[in-house]
Amino acid sequence: MLPRALENVIEALGMLPGVGPKTAERYAYYLFRSNSKVADNIADALASLHDGVKSCPVTFALIDASEDYSPLYTDPARDKATILVVEEPLDIYAIEQTHSFKGTYHVLGGAISPIDGITPDQLHIRELIDRVDKDTVKEVIIATNPSVEGESTALLLDKMLHEQYPELKITRLARGLPLGVDLSYADQITLSAALENRTKI
Repeated sequence: MLPRALENVIEALGMLPGVGPKTAERYAYYLFRSNSKVADNIADALASLHDGVKSCPVTFALIDASEDYSPLYTDPARDKATILVVEEPLDIYAIEQTHSFKGTYHVLGGAISPIDGITPDQLHIRELIDRVDKDTVKEVIIATNPSVEGESTALLLDKMLHEQYPELKITRLARGLPLGVDLSYADQITLSAALENRTKI
């Protein structure tokens, strides 16, 4: 029988996505064996998480609680006429690592998934449509995940945006086979995208 305090930590860590019982036990035991400052630092960071982070009211990106809007939106160097639409806030940071995109972002807050009870009205689609007019947007780049849910969401966005703004340029990120992947391991969506986006040698 483990000490109650250790069991509590294992149980808490096991609530994290991708952390099974054995991994939770290893993490908990590591924290116990480490200098108590390690656990204190983690506890302090977690305690300030909800008070220190909020969503930008325009882009829905994560920002410091002290900020009014996302710096990626207010920065004069960013092109407000181009919006890249992602499912989740952390997707923005993946794009930013490339240093290739100079427009602004819009976070939907997920993807349409009837099985999970996520409907279009639960996503930030209406806010995106309003931004097109407000920021005189010329192009919307849809960068939803290459999954059934992501594809369904992209199709709906394309339809809704075109209905209201017929002249708006709507594009998707190019998709296809990543380097080093065998054809036999590729899923149907990736293979279809690779065929669609094929290029001349």
